[in-house]
Amino acid sequence: MTKTPAPWREAGQLLAQAPLARPDALQQQLGGLIGQGLPTNQALAEPMDPARKRRFFELMVAMGYKEIEVGYPSASQTDFDFVRLLAQSDLAPDDVTVVVFTPARRELIERTVESIAGIRNEVVIHMYAATAPIWRDVVLGQARAAHKEMILAGGRDVLELAGDRPRVRFEFSPEVFNLTEPDYALEICDAMTSLWEATPERPVILNLPATVEVATPNVYADQIEYMHRNLAGRDSVILSVHPHNDRGTGIACAELAVLAGAQRVEGCIFGNGERTGNVDIATLALNLHAQGVDPMIDFSDIDEIRRTVEHANRLEIHARHPYVGDLVHTAFSGTHLDAIKKGFAEHRARAMAEGRPESEIEWRVPYLPIDPADLGRDYDAVIRVNSQSGKGGIAYLLEAEYGIELPRRLQIDFARHVQARTDETGAEMSAGELWALFEQSYLAAGKGAELIGYESTEAHVVITIRVGNDDFTSKHFDVGPVEALTAALAEHGIVVDVLSLHQTSAGAGNDSEALTLVEYRDGEATRWAAGRSRSVLEASLRAVIRAATA
Repeated sequence: MTKTPAPWREAGQLLAQAPLARPDALQQQLGGLIGQGLPTNQALAEPMDPARKRRFFELMVAMGYKEIEVGYPSASQTDFDFVRLLAQSDLAPDDVTVVVFTPARRELIERTVESIAGIRNEVVIHMYAATAPIWRDVVLGQARAAHKEMILAGGRDVLELAGDRPRVRFEFSPEVFNLTEPDYALEICDAMTSLWEATPERPVILNLPATVEVATPNVYADQIEYMHRNLAGRDSVILSVHPHNDRGTGIACAELAVLAGAQRVEGCIFGNGERTGNVDIATLALNLHAQGVDPMIDFSDIDEIRRTVEHANRLEIHARHPYVGDLVHTAFSGTHLDAIKKGFAEHRARAMAEGRPESEIEWRVPYLPIDPADLGRDYDAVIRVNSQSGKGGIAYLLEAEYGIELPRRLQIDFARHVQARTDETGAEMSAGELWALFEQSYLAAGKGAELIGYESTEAHVVITIRVGNDDFTSKHFDVGPVEALTAALAEHGIVVDVLSLHQTSAGAGNDSEALTLVEYRDGEATRWAAGRSRSVLEASLRAVIRAATA
């Protein structure tokens, strides 16, 4: 945190001077951000299976999140079973609070309470009900009085079924709060905290969602401030916010809401959620980092975080996504690149003059608001790829001539091969020469194992490989073809740790072939291999074989 550039540090000081936003309070409020990264199965075309859900949960624990909304146990057996897994294992550390989500309906509340039986951790039962006029009139067909009674009935059910459990607290969300009449939202929230007998020792979380963004962030902040100033028993309430991103301002809504009195933010890592997503709590936390406030969340290997989230959600993160995108530390403009190079040089010289490590001095490199090293990224990627793009663009030539779209990290890796070749020959490389070097670097056959055949059905995958002079056939269940091949190789001591798969094509029209690009771990390093075929599946398997035998 000592390297924050002056403009951002000043902004952080202004933030810290706001009511309820001292630096220590900010750390308590936003450093302990709830991660609502798991229950967004409802927002995924392919909901997370148990393995993906567990990997995501373990990531959030490792990053330092202390409240994690783990699912909607009354909505699916997968979510119910995951909560039971937490109850029957030590997967959740003692200092992590488990949050479960339920509508205000008795049978669903009963199922939710059933799911948490035996959990040793602190638990929050989060009940919600839509409160805005359109929802009351169109969806529920209820006047205000009847609607209030429906919510209170749900609250009484929660209290009856879980009120005597000492490690269980309650949360209420008036869904679509931002479109609800302020006086009615206040009336409902006060009624719930009274019903649940909120105290400073056992506070109730009142979570105020901007379920559908319809106004500028300052309007939402005004609504939060109204609630903050007028709630009864304010010292017995944790005021929480849950912005969505329909207008693209979810992060701004969260930041202004904290300045207006909110103490807690719900969101998702990298912002996955319904429609345009929920507030991105990774960007929110790293904005604090850029302003000199420690978010108390570990982003020191942001690329591993990205890979895990992409794996769990089966959605790729945009190359321009703040902080995590492959292009966020890259400048294509010559003037930007020159400024960054000069900034790096000045940074190194200043560290030497002060006799201090570069990681400890103030960061003030143009165009880079934070040090990429804080996120586990190096400086070579910032500089080298851009210097290559200034000579015509390796990636541009391959795409223009062959239709091949390389992931940014592979562009960086391939640029090293190109640099070595041009240093050796002293000559420029044509598109054809680049493609020949690509084939040599990533597609050439390795030694030690060979794919002989495969069969993939809904029930199983059969893999035949040749190791040495012998052929081996194995059958694999409940896994995909790539996982089956890695398992078959592992049986013969050939281990390959696949991190990501990217699909593209080589050529155009009837002459095109599928090209699979595999990123894999080799000891402490990450490397790339490729496979091509008329079949996408066969190209993927060939790429894995190339990775295993490189």
